[in-house]
Amino acid sequence: MSNSIAVCTNNKKLQKRDSGKTWKLMKQNWVLYVFLIPAVVYIATFMYGPMYGLVIAFKDFVPAKGIMGSSWAGMKWFKMFFETPRFWQILKNTLVLSLYSLAVGFPFPIILALVINDIRASKMKKFCHTVTYMPYFISTVVLVGMLSVFFSPDSGFVNTLLAKLGGSGTTFFMGEEKYFRHMYVWSGIWQSMGWNSVIYIAALSGVDQQLHEAAMIDGANRFQRVLHVDLPTILPTIIILLIMNCGSILNVGYEKVYLMQNDLNSSVSEIISTYVYKIGLQQQRYSYSTAIGLFNNVINFGLLVTVNKIAKKLSGTGLW
Repeated sequence: MSNSIAVCTNNKKLQKRDSGKTWKLMKQNWVLYVFLIPAVVYIATFMYGPMYGLVIAFKDFVPAKGIMGSSWAGMKWFKMFFETPRFWQILKNTLVLSLYSLAVGFPFPIILALVINDIRASKMKKFCHTVTYMPYFISTVVLVGMLSVFFSPDSGFVNTLLAKLGGSGTTFFMGEEKYFRHMYVWSGIWQSMGWNSVIYIAALSGVDQQLHEAAMIDGANRFQRVLHVDLPTILPTIIILLIMNCGSILNVGYEKVYLMQNDLNSSVSEIISTYVYKIGLQQQRYSYSTAIGLFNNVINFGLLVTVNKIAKKLSGTGLW
């Protein structure tokens, strides 16, 4: 008993000493904390402040009455979404599109970063890096317009090329369900691959060159050095980004999908975000759309916590 009391006393003393050191460091570096104030105010105002509006997901919201004046509805809107005939179709479309994008799109920036990192000529390396990340700055509207022009059944160069190779040359790619997901995912990879590789290139720049020299002395070729030196070094970065991507699986942006969507491909292109946009802004059913958005975010949060826990257990690396 006396030993346990002594241990508790020692722990309290250590905690007080550590907290004292922390406050001392904060006082010495108070200028750095002043610089954090704008970011804290921004996050509090635009990220946490609007969360008050989530209450309308549980109310029959009427704009004239306000949030507090509207009557309580409980889980009415959630049940309505779960019971809608299109619920499973919308959820399936969202999951398939997101998982397809993650499975195919996640490795490409890593591979590109490894290739660019292996280029010895500095000017060539900068040129390749610039060329690959420039498509990221093309707006979504322009990108979808490019897809419409390139894959047009009348004058698109893709159909023209297929006709030269013996194909029909009149395929309406933007209107056929079987092409929608592939066009969405691969155009997204082309647009964002270079930009997403920036963080991996930065991580690779910190690889200790002595490890490469030691591997070369042991007779390792370039591929073996990438496999046993470069990849293990940037593995924590890869895991962190994978966790963050898994935590937003259901958050497929509506802009590009909405612009690519039409009556011919709506059975595979209708996802949660486009459904929320149509219900909330076009039909002005605010409570219903908020409930769907809240459901979406709760699932994403659960996935984030789960994936982070698994990654922490398997690799020792996690967000927290």
